[in-house]
Formats: sequence, C-alpha cells, structure tokens
Amino acid sequence: MTKHTKAYLALVYVCIVWGTTYLAIRIGVQHYPSFLFAGVRQLLAGVILIAFAWYRSKEKDFSSHNLLRQMLVGFLMLTVGNGLVSFGMKFIPSGISALICSLMPMFAVLFNMMSSKKDHFNITIGIGLLLGICGVGLIFRHNIAEVTQPAYLGGIIATIIATAGWALGGTVNKKHVDAVNPVLNSGLQLLFGGIFMLFISPVVDDYTGFQLWNTEGIVSLIYLIIFGSAIAYAAYMYSLNVLPVGIATLYAYVNPLIAVLAGYLFLAEELNIYIGLAFITIVISVFLVNRGYRTQHKEEQTHGSKLEEAFPETIPVD
Repeated sequence: MTKHTKAYLALVYVCIVWGTTYLAIRIGVQHYPSFLFAGVRQLLAGVILIAFAWYRSKEKDFSSHNLLRQMLVGFLMLTVGNGLVSFGMKFIPSGISALICSLMPMFAVLFNMMSSKKDHFNITIGIGLLLGICGVGLIFRHNIAEVTQPAYLGGIIATIIATAGWALGGTVNKKHVDAVNPVLNSGLQLLFGGIFMLFISPVVDDYTGFQLWNTEGIVSLIYLIIFGSAIAYAAYMYSLNVLPVGIATLYAYVNPLIAVLAGYLFLAEELNIYIGLAFITIVISVFLVNRGYRTQHKEEQTHGSKLEEAFPETIPVD
C-alpha cells in the first residue's frame, strides 16, 4: 500500500469519525465541565500516542525547538480549537457547532494568504467569503430568539474562534512539517493541548453539581479518547503531512452532515430547512474559497512560477 493510499484511507476515517465526535462531545459536556472533559480526553489520548510512537520508532525528536513547536500547534488546534468547541457545545446544539466548524477550510485558506506574499485576494474568494457569512446568517435566522440569549451567543462566538484557532494551528503545522516521527509529534500536541486545558478549567468551568461518575459521560469520554483523538488525530496529521492541504481539509465538508444527522437521530436536535440551506451555503462557500485559492496558483504555474516546487505539500493543487 502506497503512502498516498494510506493517507486517503486515513482521511476517510477522519471524515466519518470526527462527524460523530460532535455528538459525543455534546453528551459529555452535559455531564462534565467542558475544559476539564476536553483536557482529560486530549491528555490521555496524547499519552497513548506517545507510548505507541516510542514503542514503534527509534526516531524521536525531543529537542527544545520541536517541543516548542508542538506546544504551539497543540495550543492553537486543541486548547483553542477543541477546547472552545467543547465549551460552546454547553450552550448550542452539536449540529449547529458542526456547521460553524465546517468553515475551517475557509479560515485555513485565509491564513495561508496572510502568511504568503505570493497569495492574493480574488473575486472567487470574495464570493465564497460572502456565502460563508450568509451560511452563518441562516443558522441565526431560525434561532434568532436563542441568539439574543448571552449563553447561546457566547457558544456561537466561542465556536467561531475555535474554528479559526484550529485552522491557524493547521497552517503553522503545515508550514513547518517535520518528517521525524509525526505520530510522536501528534501525541505531543495532544498532550500539551490537554495540559493547557486542565490549567484553564478551574478559571473557566463551572463545577457546580459535578459528579465524577456518569455512565453516558464516561462512555463518551472513552470513545473520544480512543477513536476521536488518539486514532483520528494521528490519521488527520498523517493525511495533512502527505496530501495537499486542500484535500486534507475536505473532511470539513462531510463532518457537518454526519454531525447534523447524528444530533437529529440521537439527541432529537431540530432539523429544518434553514439548517439544510446553511449546510449547502457553507459547503459552496468553502468550495469557492478553495477554488479561488487553487486557481491563482494554477495561473502562477502557467507563467512559470516555482512556488509549488518550493512548497510542494503546502499548495492545494488538483
């Protein structure tokens, strides 16, 4: 099996499993403080991955440079990204959270443009951004009464910030790919991200009525640690390192659909025309932003640009 075949299989796994994690997170944070729940999940998953990487490979990079880089990526993608998503789902449905998170590839393209002097804004990207805003507006349209509530609005804002943080972390990780033991690096990111969340938890979380043992919460936590974090995160980082970023982030098109259906089937979350229109609008917006980004690089290649040769794993070309 080739490296690219493995990367595509890893991406398929991520597409399916990360769609179900919204349901598991929503269940878990109804029983446990959000940052505590997410922090324990990521820390334990990080320990599992580090132990696995230590056993399977002799190549280990524990230099201060690598540790600081994995710490930064872990903070952005996990503490900010996963932590705030978990916090937001205290107050908003899992399907709504997934729809907002599906904007992640759009943020990723914007951060790539901001970090490269060779990238520029074009009309296709502009239309995609406007449609993305409209998609979020459609979510608000049906839930206008809830948006006026501070907790619900706070959940929406937290999820938007989380989406941007995950995209920024992915961009930083992609710009500084280290070929030495990517599984170990994924474990370090999970470990650091979880530790940061546990430090934040006493400041942010509400421990009122907290009970350590809850069957639904424990089952959700175990599922998230093993399938949603340890396996899925390693699979995502592997696909991100092997495939172009435009392909590696395609999971964001599939995750919200699975999340919305799972929330409807298992938590009786509302499924209506506005949610359907929001999903379609956001998917089209992300497609257009990615298309606009790829088009400008195809144009540069036509004029003899060497950009893809300089950054072959960064530019999302077909």
